[in-house]
Amino acid sequence: MVFLTPVNAVRNRGPHRFWKRAMYRRLAWHFFGRKRNCYSISIRYVHRALRYSTWGRRLKKADAKELFMIRLNAACQEHGIGYSQLLQGLARADVSLNRKVLADIAIYEPRTFKVFMTSFSYFLILSRISNAN
Repeated sequence: MVFLTPVNAVRNRGPHRFWKRAMYRRLAWHFFGRKRNCYSISIRYVHRALRYSTWGRRLKKADAKELFMIRLNAACQEHGIGYSQLLQGLARADVSLNRKVLADIAIYEPRTFKVFMTSFSYFLILSRISNAN
């Protein structure tokens, strides 16, 4: 909307309430009963759903990280090395692979992961020797 005079700009009260209610209706289309049809009730449930969706995104990331750690720990135990030792070996070898990639390598390419484990253990042995001297 274009205002030609400042008086008309001041008189403007913002967008019509239809658009605000339409926004809540769009967000509540999958609810049942009065949660969807009644505006005053749907506001509460839409706000609640948005709050839970934010928490759910955080939980999804945390669950994925926990799954990668479990998979890596199991793969490390197969090769006789601890999870923390694996992470130390990664740091000493300057390998910049994250947990997700390492877990995928451990599952789908076990021979490649075995090579990683031997090289990481080599770097750990070298670091222990240098620390002892």
